[in-house]
Amino acid sequence: MSDELKKEDSPEAALPADPEGPSARETTGTVLERHNVLSSLDDIQQKLVEAQQSAEAFKDQLLRKAAEFENYKRRVEGEFAALIRNANEEILFSLIPVVEDFARSLKAGKEPDDAEAVRQGVELIYQKFTKVLEQQGLVPFSSLGKPFDVDFHDALLQVPRSDVPSGTVVEEVEKGYMLHDRVLRHAKVVVSTGGPDGPAAGKKPADA
Repeated sequence: MSDELKKEDSPEAALPADPEGPSARETTGTVLERHNVLSSLDDIQQKLVEAQQSAEAFKDQLLRKAAEFENYKRRVEGEFAALIRNANEEILFSLIPVVEDFARSLKAGKEPDDAEAVRQGVELIYQKFTKVLEQQGLVPFSSLGKPFDVDFHDALLQVPRSDVPSGTVVEEVEKGYMLHDRVLRHAKVVVSTGGPDGPAAGKKPADA
């Protein structure tokens, strides 16, 4: 009995239980942790929704750009096809007067004693046709009397000529033509071998 009275009289027995003891603190910490986790989940869910919305917006933009590019591609292909189809329209239109002049010359050639008129008509046609070619950038170049050049000439023969230096073009069998700044057709020429000591006549140059 005395032991019980001692316990009741002791300072520890007189103190009330601590409401914020270890168990209470553990419960509070768990609640806070759960609250933080839920907040983090809410943030993640919100960011996921925003990311999905951004992805949908980017997808819509991509589809729009793809449709625009497809329309552009079709338009360019159509323009290119039209360009190819009508590429020769200008030159063909320019040749119509030449064809008509040929027709008139053929008609005039049927008349007796009209040879001079036919010659003049053919000369006029030649001039018109040459002008059309020049307008398209096609012009002949002269080779006669010039040094043989493999970039411009194809040598058919070599002949001895003591009056000109060796390697000089002495005859132009076919004219060469330039298209703008490049050789469209090489001139076919005969080249001098120089004096009697040059290579045998009637042979092609070694570099032809």
